[in-house]
Amino acid sequence: MPDSDCLRGIKIGIFPQLVALSHPCDLMKKQPAAGPVTTRSEALDRIKTAMVEKKLTQAELADASDCHEKTIQNLLGGRSVRDQTLFDVCMVLGLDFHGLRDAWHGESVAVDNGGMNAEAQSGGVAPVYMGAYAQIAVDHYVGSYLTLRRSFSLPDTIVSYRTDITWDAEWPSLLFQERNRPDEPYAHRGRLYIPASSSFIHLVSLTKGAMRMIVVSQLDRAEEMRGIITTINKQRATMTPVATAILYARRENFDADAFGEITPKNRVYAEYKRLLDETVAEGYARLVG
Repeated sequence: MPDSDCLRGIKIGIFPQLVALSHPCDLMKKQPAAGPVTTRSEALDRIKTAMVEKKLTQAELADASDCHEKTIQNLLGGRSVRDQTLFDVCMVLGLDFHGLRDAWHGESVAVDNGGMNAEAQSGGVAPVYMGAYAQIAVDHYVGSYLTLRRSFSLPDTIVSYRTDITWDAEWPSLLFQERNRPDEPYAHRGRLYIPASSSFIHLVSLTKGAMRMIVVSQLDRAEEMRGIITTINKQRATMTPVATAILYARRENFDADAFGEITPKNRVYAEYKRLLDETVAEGYARLVG
């Protein structure tokens, strides 16, 4: 995103355009960081400031909050939006929903700066809706993983690629990025949701309302995570919902032929098949049919 001392823009679609977003310095002048917010104008400045701080474009905020981009345009233009939209945006930006909602509707209720606990604001804890996990508690997930699942369209074929998990300090949470996929344009990037009371975690990617979810067991002593992937697969001229077992195995190094569409002719096919068969046999994924 272009950035200068005088102007900051928001990208809409593939064309960089400017929307009515004040420069961060102007926002700071209008609203001191610790000051209360009691009007819609001040609430709007708080939202725009949080977008700048998190380096989120208008389109990225729409994706992250699962809203239509036109809805975010209305919000940033100061027009009326549903409380659910305000709630979703506040969850993404780490703002106090109840106070911001009251200010948005013209009620004189001060909004605390942020709204999450101080530890979360310091960048060490994920948002509550993602599990409120602390960075120090999930550092063991950071690394690179051999990722295996069966092909959705080719018989006797296993799809193998790499998934990197890192900690995102700007938007406190674990971030995953798929690499070395045979269908690289379809590689996903998303966030890890880790419930405190579950033995499973969720790898979720969300783009303009289209969601892909992977549910896997927590990292075990063998440094593996096993579970199931649900997604949409292109079958000729149609798109079909599909699901299959998936496995993540942490690796420090990868063989040259580790990735791709692995068939029985490949030397690693038998090992990959064993790992996926065990995932179902040991109860990490159940395919009902």
